[in-house]
Amino acid sequence: MPINSFDNFPMSWKPNKSLMKQPYFTSLADQLEHDIKNGSLAPGTKLPPQRELADYLDLNFTTITRAYNLCKKKGLIYGTTGRGTFVSPHVNESITITGADLSPSCIEMGMVSGFEQYNELVAQATKSVVEKGYLNSLYGYSYPTGHPHQLAAAIRWLEQMGVHVDSSHIAIFSGAQNTLTVALISLFEPGDKIATDEYTYSNFVELAKLLHIQLVPIPGDHNGMRADLLELQCKQKKINGIYLMPSCANPTTIKISLSRKRELAEVIRRHKLILIEDEIFACMITGLDKFETIPLFSLVPEQTLYISSTSKTLCSGIRIAFLAFTENFREKILHGLFNSNIKTSSLDAEIITELILNGNAYAIVEKKRELAAKAGAIFERYFPECPPPATPYCFYRWLPILNTKPSSQVEKELEHAGIRVYHSDRFIVRNPTDKPFLRVSLSDAGSMSKLEKGLAILKEYLET
Repeated sequence: MPINSFDNFPMSWKPNKSLMKQPYFTSLADQLEHDIKNGSLAPGTKLPPQRELADYLDLNFTTITRAYNLCKKKGLIYGTTGRGTFVSPHVNESITITGADLSPSCIEMGMVSGFEQYNELVAQATKSVVEKGYLNSLYGYSYPTGHPHQLAAAIRWLEQMGVHVDSSHIAIFSGAQNTLTVALISLFEPGDKIATDEYTYSNFVELAKLLHIQLVPIPGDHNGMRADLLELQCKQKKINGIYLMPSCANPTTIKISLSRKRELAEVIRRHKLILIEDEIFACMITGLDKFETIPLFSLVPEQTLYISSTSKTLCSGIRIAFLAFTENFREKILHGLFNSNIKTSSLDAEIITELILNGNAYAIVEKKRELAAKAGAIFERYFPECPPPATPYCFYRWLPILNTKPSSQVEKELEHAGIRVYHSDRFIVRNPTDKPFLRVSLSDAGSMSKLEKGLAILKEYLET
C-alpha cells in the first residue's frame, strides 16, 4: 500500500491508475509517452522522483526505473544527476520546414536557405538547360548516381575544397538531409551511438530519433569539438560514428581549426568511427579559387563520408548534394541510395551542372559571400556584444540571451512581435542548459531593410 496520501499532493504527473495493466513498466511507459506527445507534459517538465511515483502507484521502485529507461531510449525524457528527470526539449517540437504558415507581415529569421531573392543566374541556367534540347535524356531511371558529365562537374566542385575522388566514389543526392538519411540507414543500426557537438543541426537530431540512433554530445571550445573529451567518451561507451560541420557549425557558427581537425582525426582513426563530414558552407569560407583549409576527408578518407550540398550556397529549391566516399562504403551507400531514392532528379542535377560548367556557380557563391558579410555587419550594429563567428560569411548568428522563459514561449512571443527566430532548445542534443541562445538567420528576411527591421524588433524584445 502507498505510504503517503496523494489526494492533494502537487505531483507534476499523475498516471491514470485505472489504465495500468501488466507488464506495469511498459504500461507506465506507454502512458508517459502518450502524455508527452499529446502535450499534457511540456518539454522541460520535471517528472516525479521514481520513489515518489512508485509510492503513488503502489509499485516497486525498479518498475518505475524500467519505465523511465524505456522512455529515455526513445529520447522522450532525460535524467540529470542530482536534479531529476525531465521531458526532453525536442519532444513534440514542430520544426517548421517552410515559411507557408508565417504571417505575411512576419519577418523570417528562423529558416536558413540563403538569400533566395538573388537567384537570377539559376533561372538563366534553367532556361539554358531547356533550350539545349536534350531533356528527354534526363527523364529516365538511368544513371542512378548521376549522369557521367554531372559527376564530372561534381568532382570539379569538390576538388576546389580539397576533396579528390573519381566518378566511382561520388553520388548525387536530393539535398544534404536526404544524404544524411541514406548514410544513417545504410551504415548504422538502431541503438548505435553517434558523437556530435552539444548543439547541432536540428534536423539531424530529429532524424537520429526517428531511426532510434543515440546521439552523444561532446563539449567543445572556440576551436570545435574537443578531441580529448571525444576520446574519453569512446573509451567509456561504444561509439559508432561522429557527425561534424567543420567550416561553420549549425547553429553555433564555430569553425574547427586545422590543429583540432588533426587531433580529431587521430581519435576517429583509433576508434574506427564513421565520420559524416557535412560541409554545406565550405565554399563560403575563403572562396573556391583560394580555398585554404584541409577537409577531414583528406585526413581519414577511409572512414569519412563527405557531404557538399548546393542547396544553401547555390539554390535551396534545387535539392542537390554531392557525397564523396571511399571503396569500403561504396556498396552500402549505393544500395541505400537506390532503395530510398532510386535516383535524384536528373533535371535538378543538370541545372547545378550547368552552373558549375559555365562558371556561374562561383559567381553565385561570391554574391552570397558579399550579401552574408553585409547582413553580418547589420547584425553587429544591433548586437555588438555578440561573439563574432569564425567567418563573416555565415548565414546566421548564435546570440546568447538572458531570457529564462520556456523556449516555445520565447518563439511565440517573438512571432507575435513580428519575427520568427529559433531558440537553442531546437538544437541541443541532450540536457537543456541555463545559458540559452537564439539562432538568428540573416539570409531569409527578404531584403536588407526587412532584416534591419527584424533585428530592431529582436533587440527591443530582448531589452524589455
